[in-house]
Amino acid sequence: MALVEVSIIPLGTSTPSVSEHIAVSLKPLQKSGLKYTITPMGTVIEGDLDTIMDTVRQMHEACFKKDVQRVVTTIKIDDRRDKPATIENKVQSVQEKL
Repeated sequence: MALVEVSIIPLGTSTPSVSEHIAVSLKPLQKSGLKYTITPMGTVIEGDLDTIMDTVRQMHEACFKKDVQRVVTTIKIDDRRDKPATIENKVQSVQEKL
């Protein structure tokens, strides 16, 4: 199972606020059935890497439907194969060491 952090930044919007555009980009993720957590600076997605990457592309493309001409998408992938990894497990592991 992979964990992927994605940050989608629409550029050239009519206002400094991009929350409306981000909400549009999250619609494909909502429909995907993947587990995810929204953070102030991006979204962490948990699941099959192929499914996540297909969904991230849909998220990226969704921004263009909202009168945006340029989108920058950053992706970080944590694909651990020696044991199952979840969003909660990664956070818990760090908290236990604090």
